[in-house]
Amino acid sequence: MAHKILIVEDDHDINNLVAMNLKAAGYDVEKTEHGGQGLQMALTGSYDLMILDIMLPEVDGLEICRRLRAQGTTTPIMMLTAKDGEIDRVVGLEMGADDYLTKPFSVRELQARVKAMLRRVEMMRQADVPTDETLHVGELTINPSRRVVTLKGQVLELTSTEFDLLLYLARHPGMVFSRTQLLDNVWGYQHSGYEHTVNSHINRLRTKIEADPSQPQYVLTVWGVGYKFNDA
Repeated sequence: MAHKILIVEDDHDINNLVAMNLKAAGYDVEKTEHGGQGLQMALTGSYDLMILDIMLPEVDGLEICRRLRAQGTTTPIMMLTAKDGEIDRVVGLEMGADDYLTKPFSVRELQARVKAMLRRVEMMRQADVPTDETLHVGELTINPSRRVVTLKGQVLELTSTEFDLLLYLARHPGMVFSRTQLLDNVWGYQHSGYEHTVNSHINRLRTKIEADPSQPQYVLTVWGVGYKFNDA
């Protein structure tokens, strides 16, 4: 069955370009140019990936992302942002987006990014076949098969990318990874200039798993290099 993708983009030409190329790649695509309709489709439909523009009429992409995450939706979200919209990219990731792509973008990069994100979707679907034992680190428990993280017995609401990032680091305690290495191993691509994606996800992850995010005990910063999972 083909992966189902929702595109919410108000630029008619970009909307059609993205839809045409994703359909040509074999994906099942639904699209709209209106934020309000996009939010309704996202809330009521079943999608493997959502591509949201930041600037939309009625309801913008950031608000759609916020509402979806607030109700517990973990479907991967890619935000489309303006070339100079650094603040929008940061806010989008803080709202729970999994990735972003700046305009103008190449069709090849779009397809590669979508392929990488959907590869993680397939991993999630196969996770009901137990293959890895649960990790217990302090008061943190990570269950790879069920894709569930608990802290002091309470289930944490993580996005799919936040979970993948935490699991990857926890499986390699003490090993230091650069941002580029994490992009390659967790996101599934390397692209110059997107290292900030890693920083934002680390910050969001810390707010959820650390008692004091400013003094993390699990995910540590190695200054000038990258990040590691505490092996103490």
